[in-house]
Amino acid sequence: MMANNDKENHYLLKEWQPENPAFWENKGKGIARRNLWISVACLLLAFCVWMLFSAVAVNLNKVGFNFTTDQLFLLTALPSLSGAILRVPYSFMVPIMGGRRWTVISTIIMVVPCIWLGIAIQNTSTPYWVFITIALLCGFAGANFASSMGNISFFFPKSKQGSALGVNGGLGNLGVSVMQMVAPAVIFLPMFTFIGIHGVTQEDGSTLALSNAALIWVPLLVIATLAAWFGMNDIASSKASVRSQLPVLKRPHMWLLSLLYLATFGSFIGFSAGFAMLAKTQFPDVNILKLAFFGPFIGALARSFGGVISDRLGGVKVTLVNFILMAVFTGLLFLTLPGSGSGNFIAFYAVFMGLFLTAGLGSGSTFQMIAVIFRQITIDSVKKRGGTDEQAQHEAVTDTAAALGFISAIGAIGGFFIPKAFGTSLAMTGSPVGAMKVFFVFYVVCVLVTWLVYGRRKPTSK
Repeated sequence: MMANNDKENHYLLKEWQPENPAFWENKGKGIARRNLWISVACLLLAFCVWMLFSAVAVNLNKVGFNFTTDQLFLLTALPSLSGAILRVPYSFMVPIMGGRRWTVISTIIMVVPCIWLGIAIQNTSTPYWVFITIALLCGFAGANFASSMGNISFFFPKSKQGSALGVNGGLGNLGVSVMQMVAPAVIFLPMFTFIGIHGVTQEDGSTLALSNAALIWVPLLVIATLAAWFGMNDIASSKASVRSQLPVLKRPHMWLLSLLYLATFGSFIGFSAGFAMLAKTQFPDVNILKLAFFGPFIGALARSFGGVISDRLGGVKVTLVNFILMAVFTGLLFLTLPGSGSGNFIAFYAVFMGLFLTAGLGSGSTFQMIAVIFRQITIDSVKKRGGTDEQAQHEAVTDTAAALGFISAIGAIGGFFIPKAFGTSLAMTGSPVGAMKVFFVFYVVCVLVTWLVYGRRKPTSK
């Protein structure tokens, strides 16, 4: 028992002072970076599992199932819905259990939907409700973002928040693109025949082993879990109860910043889910599946860059310019669609890549805003109450982590809303223009909120 306690204490950081320059340079920086890179690996795999059905659903009928198009669309949308809901409880878990322990738990449980999906695909009599259940379980992977970003925010000083969160979130988001590149490649390989996984012969003579798309992530998740267990740390000062994290919900800034994050990350994950299908409806002669991965790839890399430049130029400035560009790109999109003419796919694709780029940049810059603004608000509030600098710093990191978790939950709703908006608009009018008009107005509103609330004056501690 004593030996186990000693091992646990080895991973617990009892004195963590990232705002102390001497501590940061001599000790803190190395520890923080190690935790960051393991977190990135775990989060990247989480995004792979979260978006798994976007690659699997389109091929289910090719291996013997007989689901309708609406049923397949629902399977791709449900992980985003459950992921958004689950991000709320996940945002509490790091201060309660510790970042290392929770990263281990939240990573290894992703093995469940991967194995279950791999088995379910092998039996064409598997009922639809089973796939619905597995899709909802994939949402646990999407919820990891809330706890991962909250955890990394504890490790870095305020001046490095944008860069660290940008790297963690941006490279984690890269999992969407990684999955969309890896899954189509492995489903034609006899990778798991040794455990009885067999493919289905297609009309062109190839063998489609769709279960591979799910099972390929299992060994990688096990490796990532071991890396988190042996390589990450818990921070003693990050401990907090659920009750101590709830006051951030009373702050108007939490909801305003949630709106901005919904417009950026929500757009990124929503476009990632819906772009291929939208392109297919508008330009049916184009094989979009070979090109669809590039948008999420650009957006994920841009997120990291958005955090870095926000640290240098200020998150508010970067976010403001970014929303203006998002509105402009959405406006340009109207000109590329088939209307009275045939439309222009090259222009459509180029403009959408601009939307992916700005959605990614904005995800990084808004997260930097959240981290900086909430820290300052909390520090000001504690000092007004006569609290010490130590109390102010402790409450600041706790409130920031809680805010990041809540706001990330709201942002994830875009992954469900955007594909459904496109689908509803197409069903009602035969065109996606109605949905795009809503997006355009939303981005304009975000420009005004960013400028009027954060661009002209310093946020108050209310």
